[in-house]
Amino acid sequence: MTVSLVSETGISGSFKFSGHETFACRYAWLPKAYRALRKDQWVFANEESAMVELGLGKNMVRSLRFWVEAMGVAEPAPDGQGLIPTRFGRVVLSTKDGCDPYLEDIKTLWLLHWNLGSRSQGALFAWRLLLSHWPFPEFVRSEALAAFTRESKRLGHSHSAVTLTQHLDVFLHTYSPARGAAASVEDSLDGPLAELGFLQPIGQRKGDGGRWETVLAFRREPKPEITAALFEYCVIDYWDRFRPGEETLTLRELTLAPCSPGQVFKLPEDDIRSRLESYAVDSKASKKPFRFQPSAVQGLLFRQRGGRPVDLASVYDAEAVNA
Repeated sequence: MTVSLVSETGISGSFKFSGHETFACRYAWLPKAYRALRKDQWVFANEESAMVELGLGKNMVRSLRFWVEAMGVAEPAPDGQGLIPTRFGRVVLSTKDGCDPYLEDIKTLWLLHWNLGSRSQGALFAWRLLLSHWPFPEFVRSEALAAFTRESKRLGHSHSAVTLTQHLDVFLHTYSPARGAAASVEDSLDGPLAELGFLQPIGQRKGDGGRWETVLAFRREPKPEITAALFEYCVIDYWDRFRPGEETLTLRELTLAPCSPGQVFKLPEDDIRSRLESYAVDSKASKKPFRFQPSAVQGLLFRQRGGRPVDLASVYDAEAVNA
């Protein structure tokens, strides 16, 4: 289900609440889907043959189709004929010359997280609300579910408790290990983004229903595994998609605006400032796509004409960091 929304910041788009069939994306799914789509862009058109080709059940096939689009690996063909790999999918997942065809580099996992959290069109509601609009560093499940219900009603739409609960649970399972004695073999296979340690249990407290619940906190701290090249790529990606006509970008926007690197990655402002200030002393700063003007009040980024464009492959130029 998709609803239109205009946020308080003026960002408009459509939000998805379902389509994942209650499954979080699994580790082997994206490489498997990419290889299948390279052979046949119609692979998802016939669910029966897709089940054989991909080795998945019908609901998982539907879920995988959802995730290859949501994570930016594939998109509808221009003529509407099936799905084709995106440039992101080709650069990263190609088994011939891709940068990380088997998701072995943690930078790839952060990029997939970025693709999910910064989507402007067809964005996932749970990701937008919890990453960009949740005002607290932590939450319990019942609090988040209550917020989902309130926001849905505020937008003038009515979603069933089942739809909202399943959507929230998919978000939680995406970042949390799914191990447990009661889990099936398939359910016990963690998704790739669980490796990020992005969402962490820090204790328990009583939730909205009066029951004790696990408190989940975002890992809001400097993240050295988000390399300078990866950070730079996401800054420009955000700038081009959300502020395309603007020559400047404030440190505050980069830290706090919906879908910004600061919000999606949960980076502290001090860390972002430190990253940007390094450009002021970098001897190669003139070749960068932007420059930073420090200020005690409001630091500014300026587009720098003549600087080299940020290319996705450049994120992988340095030695790979294993997940």
